[in-house]
Amino acid sequence: MNESGRPQDFLLSNPRADRVRKVAQLAGRPARLKRREFLAEGPQAVREALALHQKRVAAGEPGIVLEVYASESCLDRHPELEALAEGVSAYLATDDVLAAMADTVTPQGIVAVCRHLDATLEEVLDAGPTLVAVLCQVRDPGNAGTVLRAADAAGADAVILTGASVDIYNPKAVRSTAGSLFHLPVVLGADVAEVAARCKERGIGVLAADGYGQLNLDVLQDQNAARRMGAASAVSDYALEGPTAWLFGNEAQGLSEEELAVADHRVAVPVYGSAESLNLGTAATVCLYASARAQQAGAKAQD
Repeated sequence: MNESGRPQDFLLSNPRADRVRKVAQLAGRPARLKRREFLAEGPQAVREALALHQKRVAAGEPGIVLEVYASESCLDRHPELEALAEGVSAYLATDDVLAAMADTVTPQGIVAVCRHLDATLEEVLDAGPTLVAVLCQVRDPGNAGTVLRAADAAGADAVILTGASVDIYNPKAVRSTAGSLFHLPVVLGADVAEVAARCKERGIGVLAADGYGQLNLDVLQDQNAARRMGAASAVSDYALEGPTAWLFGNEAQGLSEEELAVADHRVAVPVYGSAESLNLGTAATVCLYASARAQQAGAKAQD
C-alpha cells in the first residue's frame, strides 16, 4: 500500500523499463495483431473499458482489461476508477512513464491494456440487429472512431468494418470513439458483398449513403412520417423503421460501384448550402439518426 492506501507493487518511474516499452509497442499495428491487445487512454476510455470488464467478469466471462497504469493525480481527480479497477492488475506510474506509454502528445494520466473485442459477423446477425453501420474502405482512424461513436449514440447494434478499412484499435481511432468502442460489437475484416447478402437473408435492408443517390433522405423521412400518421395516400420508397444496415464509403472516393451495387437503395443526404458535400462523420450521423428516429417512432406506435 502507498500513503493513500492504494495497492501497488512499486511505483513505475523508469520510462525505459521493459514493461513500459512493452505497453508502448501497442501503438504499432504489428504488436496489436500479434498480442491481440490494444491501449485505451484517458479517464473516459478507461472507465468504459473497466465497466465492460466488470460486467463480463460478473457474468462469468473473461475480462477485457489486462493492466491499468495511472498517476496519483489522475486517481485523485477520478476516484471512481479505483473501484472499477478492482481485481485488475493496476500500477501507479509517474507522468514520464505514462508519456512513454501513451500515443498522445499530452497524456491524460491513465492507460489500460485491453484484449481485442471484435465479434464475428455471425454473432452480430444472430443477435437480431435493427441498425448497423458498415464502414467500407474507411481508412482514417479519426473518421472510423467518429462513426462508431455516432452509431453508439444512435442506438445502433453493431459496427462492421470491411477488410480494407482502418484498424479500429489504432490509438487515434480508440480515442475518437470516446469510450463507445466498449459499448457495441465491432466486426473487422468483413466482405461487403457477404455482409449485404447475409443481412438481406435475415430481412435487414441495405442502404448506401451516396451523394448521388436516387432517394433523398429528407423526402424519405417525410414519406415515412406521413405513412406513420395514417395519411391515406402516403407511400414510402423504403420503410426506415425496419431493420437497416447503412453502408458508408471511403472519405475521398465514397462507395465504389461494386459496393453500391449490393445495396437495396442509394440514399443522398441533401446539401442545401454551397458546401461540396458533408464529411463522413456528419453524413453517417444524419443517416443513422434518420433510421433511429423512425425506429423509435415505430416502436412507440406499437405500444
